[in-house]
Amino acid sequence: METEVTIQENWTLVIRPQRAWWDLRLGELWRYRDLIFLFVWRDFVAYYKQTILGPLWYLIQPILTTVVFTVIFGNIAKLSTDGLPPFLFYLAGNTMWTYFSSCLTSTSNTFTGNAGLFGKVYFPRLAIPLSIVISNIISFGIRMLVFLGFLAYFMLAGADVKPNLWMLLLPTLLLIMAGLGLGLGIIISSLTTKYRDLQQLVSFGVQLLMYGTPVIYPLSSIEGTWRWVILANPMTPVVEAFRLGFLGTSAVSPIYLLYSTLFVFVVMLIGLLVFNRVENNFMDTV
Repeated sequence: METEVTIQENWTLVIRPQRAWWDLRLGELWRYRDLIFLFVWRDFVAYYKQTILGPLWYLIQPILTTVVFTVIFGNIAKLSTDGLPPFLFYLAGNTMWTYFSSCLTSTSNTFTGNAGLFGKVYFPRLAIPLSIVISNIISFGIRMLVFLGFLAYFMLAGADVKPNLWMLLLPTLLLIMAGLGLGLGIIISSLTTKYRDLQQLVSFGVQLLMYGTPVIYPLSSIEGTWRWVILANPMTPVVEAFRLGFLGTSAVSPIYLLYSTLFVFVVMLIGLLVFNRVENNFMDTV
């Protein structure tokens, strides 16, 4: 009997079927940091493992997408780019938007996509979406190098672009996008354990949201009520601040990033609480 008591007192973790909403156990993520980085490596390597071009897709995708935007929205639709080279304007917006959309769409199927793994072994479930956000930073870094390469080319060609100290906000912009993508993603993931229809709407919704963000048009071209609608999108200050820092043109003051930060804080708090609640019994419904 004494042996049993001693063993129980030495447990470092007790798994219970139910716990309070606010019992987030975020400290577990640090103890499982090695597992998180294993997931990061898995996501980065396995994604293009059976492709012909492999990681080169990280270079090809932003360039092809930007070329399409330049032809359709720049040459055919004749949308304004605030005097910036259209290719560079669209590449800047695409670089930022791709990171956010990748985080959101990938984390939105955390429970349904990993049900088999979750049913076999215990680890903090939040480790999966967190690893996705981190692994996407690697792909963002590659796209960022592509953007900087074209930026240098256009500057040498005499284009009217003016990089400035606002570019130092880039880490802050990354944190805002990561938090927003993670927060919205885990909320959707929690809801899809019961409502599978939401999973079908994620990709479509992300595409619609892109048109509500100044990715293919400058905010300066929007007036009236619609301008405030677009400003209500927390990604708008992020994209505009990125263009301000690296291209020297923006229609929004960086002070609007405070709104985006507050929005992310609220979304993350709601996401963590809902995710924590669903985590207790999702295997019964998934």
